[in-house]
Amino acid sequence: MPSSIFGWFPVWQRNFLVWKKLAIPSILGNLADPLIYMVGLGYGLGSLLPTINGQSYVGFLAAGTVCASTMNAATFEALYSSFSRMHVQKTWDAILNTPLGLTEVVAGELLWATTKSFMAGAAILLVVAILGLAHGPMALWVLPTIALTGLAFAALGLIWTALSPSYDFFMYYFTLFITPMTFISGVFFPTDQMPAWLAAIGNWLPLAQGVALARPLMAGRMPPDVLLHVGALLGTAAIGFAIALVLTRRRLLK
Repeated sequence: MPSSIFGWFPVWQRNFLVWKKLAIPSILGNLADPLIYMVGLGYGLGSLLPTINGQSYVGFLAAGTVCASTMNAATFEALYSSFSRMHVQKTWDAILNTPLGLTEVVAGELLWATTKSFMAGAAILLVVAILGLAHGPMALWVLPTIALTGLAFAALGLIWTALSPSYDFFMYYFTLFITPMTFISGVFFPTDQMPAWLAAIGNWLPLAQGVALARPLMAGRMPPDVLLHVGALLGTAAIGFAIALVLTRRRLLK
């Protein structure tokens, strides 16, 4: 039975204490890949490209990189790390023998994955700001965008974790969902460059919601349709968490 509305905190705290031992390598690892994209594509390819809506290509790419890094960090934590604790290490089984229930365990995993993705996204945002690619105080509102994006993808990742019999099945999630979404959600190029039907799909995906919020904010402008994008991310997180909880209960509490 739930002990309180903060019953998830011991689960979150346990994961944090374990992560803290390897915090620096973890953060550096999250920085390496997006920085390669930023330098290689942003400055290399970007020098050959015209401006996009009055913005340099590296500036355009910066917002997409922040959101994609957040998505990847949340996804890896919700898949590989959570699956290890649930299936391999049996950490969840041990926690379920305490007064905490499955709702607290799944919520703790959700919020821990969100926290890790927030740290990854915020670190990239800091680097982007140092490079002069984030303009004005409006860019600080990218931080809540990072948190919402991480929350949504952590919830989606936990669904697949509940369904997967082994680590091998995570490749299907990346190949069929995460990688295609990265290319059609406006991370690397405007979605209006794609066929209309594909752009319509891309614009409804959760990564596109984060990019639609972050890109104008990093340019110092208020995004259009803020409530629509925020609502889409919150709705994805809420529905994803509910489905993940049902599937996890079916798997662990048969």
